[in-house]
Amino acid sequence: MTSEVFVDVDWTHDLDVAKPAIVTGAGGFIGGHLVSRLRELGFERVRAVDRKPADEWYQRFSDVDSLVVDLSSMDGCRRAAEGAGYVFHLAADMGGMGFIENNKALCMLSVLSSTQMLVAARDVGAERYFYASSACVYAQEKQTTADVPALAEDDAYPATPEDGYGWEKLFSERMARHFFEDFGLDTRVARYHNVYGPMGTFAGGREKAPAAICRKVIEAKLSGVHEIEIWGDGEQTRSFTYIDDCVEGTLRLTASSSRDPLNVGSSEMVTINDMVSLCEQIGGVTLRRRYVLDAPLGVRGRNSDNSRIHAELNWEPSIRLAAGLERTYAWIHDQMTSTGESHPLALAATAR
Repeated sequence: MTSEVFVDVDWTHDLDVAKPAIVTGAGGFIGGHLVSRLRELGFERVRAVDRKPADEWYQRFSDVDSLVVDLSSMDGCRRAAEGAGYVFHLAADMGGMGFIENNKALCMLSVLSSTQMLVAARDVGAERYFYASSACVYAQEKQTTADVPALAEDDAYPATPEDGYGWEKLFSERMARHFFEDFGLDTRVARYHNVYGPMGTFAGGREKAPAAICRKVIEAKLSGVHEIEIWGDGEQTRSFTYIDDCVEGTLRLTASSSRDPLNVGSSEMVTINDMVSLCEQIGGVTLRRRYVLDAPLGVRGRNSDNSRIHAELNWEPSIRLAAGLERTYAWIHDQMTSTGESHPLALAATAR
């Protein structure tokens, strides 16, 4: 993490809160937090869109137009984009590494909503279109060691992204670029790096590593069986981005004039073993570690080079992993102990 003190400026005036904002994937983790933040900023009209039944959304709001529609169809995308000023396209079929490794075709089918939402946004004359990409677009041969150099935006090429999910994200980035070049749709692209935090999936197979590890530590402590299963040898490295930083970066990028893809990720790289230790400290427990060496792992190491986002936005994610994990652990603990269940859909917190 950089130690530089940023001279912040008020970027919010570059977003017109009178223009309707559409958030796809709003029933999910990041989308729900983004809708909440748009409300806080004073957006007068927000439409939240997801294909999941409304009672399975993680966050819902009575003053938001909540639309249940499948964006794999052009008709669904046109309904979602009707009257849009800003489109934030976050909808995707994805999950943690286990899901991505075993559902490549499902991940790639997200190309239907990604391309058709571009068409729908163009046709309604949307002022700006934000696309949520992923660090999975980066070339795999540049991520073969745990002490990997931080990945800069140019490291996506020559292209050898994560199979399935990464290819769909990289293709959709290119589509967004060409829709600006050919049709004038003003697009923005963020490459998210391992976003985590409260009010998201923490069980069931689609959860990311921070939520999964928090859940496993809590389960071990509650059960008295002080053991934790870790995928791989635990020495694989990642950087993890707290949800508040993710949403802040999304909105700052959308408000900016930067059209090239930007990393929105923490530059604090840790091993999975490090993260387990942090969760143990939060939980006040020490666990035996059982390593599953043949589990899906993804690349050996990944970190975010924030030079470009710093230069473009005079900002970068700054919430340390220890602080973000403490908040995430507390929320997951509350869900698990207040209901006695661990399935995320049964635990979806609803804000009204």
